Amino acid sequence: MSGEHASSTVAVRVRRLEERLVAAGVVGDDQLDAILTKLLNGASPVNGARVVARAWTDAGFRERLLADANAALPELGLSMAGGLQEQRLKVVENTRTEHHVLVCTLCSCYPIGLLGPSPSWYKSEAYRSRVVRDPRSVLAEFGLELPDGVTVTVWDSSAESRYMVLPRRPDGTDAMGEEELARLVTREGLIGTAAV
Repeated sequence: MSGEHASSTVAVRVRRLEERLVAAGVVGDDQLDAILTKLLNGASPVNGARVVARAWTDAGFRERLLADANAALPELGLSMAGGLQEQRLKVVENTRTEHHVLVCTLCSCYPIGLLGPSPSWYKSEAYRSRVVRDPRSVLAEFGLELPDGVTVTVWDSSAESRYMVLPRRPDGTDAMGEEELARLVTREGLIGTAAV
């Protein structure tokens, strides 16, 4: 680690935890590096976009994804494995009357393998504290104005559980195939700070 991130409180805590795990013989530095490399090599919002596009075009997959995302992901060659333990993924679906947005109030827990590395604003204290208290205002700052009748639910990730938003399929996309639809999906849409 280098620069300001290396000295941040979270980075210092993570390094101490790594050192304790290594000292206790639970894992070695090489194993930690291999886990990180494996995780980040395939980490991209393209993965989440593929999941969304499949859910938009395959009702059966959509049902399986919403019921048990961890079991559905292997259908696309994806999984929530990659760390020391598999994380539970819950996919939450935006509808005309419900909108979901993600946060991790304690740190920046996030499904990296499906959404790629988290944006800096996601890790900021301002976002983490404000989106829980006043999600509509925060979403408006991102340019997402929701009608008054839409309920906003904030999902708080943890070390064990991660979330991903299934955005609403845009109108006028009925003739598009999966690849074309996947190109419409943004990382912000998967977090819930954008419509798609």
